[in-house]
Amino acid sequence: MRAFDPTWISTEGVELHGGWHNVFNGIAGILNIFVMTGWFGIYVSKKKQDMLWPDMTWVFIISYDIWNFCYTYNCLPTHSWYCGLALLLAPTVAGMLWNKGGWIQNRANTLALWCMFCQVCPLFANDSIFAVQSVNDPNVNLVVSLLALGANIAALGYVAYRSKKLGRNPYTNEIFVGTKDYEKAMSREENAA
Repeated sequence: MRAFDPTWISTEGVELHGGWHNVFNGIAGILNIFVMTGWFGIYVSKKKQDMLWPDMTWVFIISYDIWNFCYTYNCLPTHSWYCGLALLLAPTVAGMLWNKGGWIQNRANTLALWCMFCQVCPLFANDSIFAVQSVNDPNVNLVVSLLALGANIAALGYVAYRSKKLGRNPYTNEIFVGTKDYEKAMSREENAA
């Protein structure tokens, strides 16, 4: 296990660092799973173009984005611009502005396109003029990981607050009912009036 190895070279030839930042980001990722609510509230849009998950509001999206950026920043430093920031911003901007409830499908689409592109052009992110190196500093990795952990603790706390306030199980019921984002997403649902 390399979580605490000081430095090693990955199979892609990228220098990686071990340390507590890996543990903190792992915990943030596990917490992020519990920020996903309303598992039985997944719908089809009116035009049958989108899978809608109305309970997947900004609370999950932001905590996921911070965690996933941290993962790419720490573990894929040559991919952190494309795979981390750009690939996360595309579905987030759409989900926040015009595609309420459709973030999960947008994320799947952008991730699939990126993975297919990387299979066809594997040197794009590593050995080309387009490769973008992060600072790849263990201290910066730690700061980014603590940010991801803090964001996911806060998001989970908010989920617990909403759940208690509504008296609902956050995993079998939707807990963001009545919020602006939830209602906009539901207005796009197939059976909406």
